[in-house]
Amino acid sequence: MKCVGIIGVGAYVPEKIVTNVDFEKQLDTSDEWIRTRTGIEERRFADDNMDTSDMAIIAAKHALLNASLNASDIDMIVVATATPDYAFPSVACIVQEALEVNQIPAMDVSAACSGFIFALVTAKQFIENKTYKNVLVIGSEKFSKITDLSDRNTGVLFGDGAGAVILGEVSQNRGFLSSELGSDGTGGKQLYVDKKTNKVAMNGREVFKFAVRQMSESSLNVIEKAGLGKEDVDFLIPHQANIRIIDSAREKLGLEKENVSTTIKKHGNTSAASIPLALFNELQNGLIKDDDVIVMVGFGGGLTWGSVCMRWGK
Repeated sequence: MKCVGIIGVGAYVPEKIVTNVDFEKQLDTSDEWIRTRTGIEERRFADDNMDTSDMAIIAAKHALLNASLNASDIDMIVVATATPDYAFPSVACIVQEALEVNQIPAMDVSAACSGFIFALVTAKQFIENKTYKNVLVIGSEKFSKITDLSDRNTGVLFGDGAGAVILGEVSQNRGFLSSELGSDGTGGKQLYVDKKTNKVAMNGREVFKFAVRQMSESSLNVIEKAGLGKEDVDFLIPHQANIRIIDSAREKLGLEKENVSTTIKKHGNTSAASIPLALFNELQNGLIKDDDVIVMVGFGGGLTWGSVCMRWGK
């Protein structure tokens, strides 16, 4: 079986910055309340003329450049999103057309904020079994179009953006070491898009309890599956939903703050784009180095969760 890893990374966030102070003007809230309870200071919103696929295309081109590959080198496209442009065609097919790589398989994966991990685990198997050589995996969301900005509980949480990675063969002992995916459909009523309003609705207390438990459990599970101990982990990239959830997972893994990504401050919760955006950010900051053991873990509506453990490098 081939060793599969990430050989290119790209990202995009819209130019428009929406701060907590902006929300103070329209909601019964404050910058201090939002920061202390969520860790969010600002988020990005895409303009009306930019949709999920537009951000995905930019991030994909960035990842191709980073990997020193041409679009023609890609054998498959998998996009994780809960906010597609249309019911169909998929965002992946729109990306395919833009990259001019017709005929290769292109599909969307829907697992809410866990979507990127689901897409990663799906994509890597096509390389492991030698069906494809290079697979483009994207997490892209325009969550602002399904967020009720008049709701003080959910309106301040979400942002827009896209992150992309290219999976390919890497050297021995690098790349993905283990993974875990899970779902609990009985929790679907805790976090969903309301049929009448087409806006996000959430039972914050129940989702918080689920996330605190599942983030740490799933992280520890993939570490054990990889034959490692939590002391072997160099960096944690969790879904960026709430700073208190992130801190809880960090403490249970025994990691220092500098070994955990916290991009939530600038991006808010970008759902399926959250983890690839955070990965790109930490690579840019030089916080992830070759041979580092990293864990990426997410949770989301469904309820769903997923994690991967990998050794970084080509």
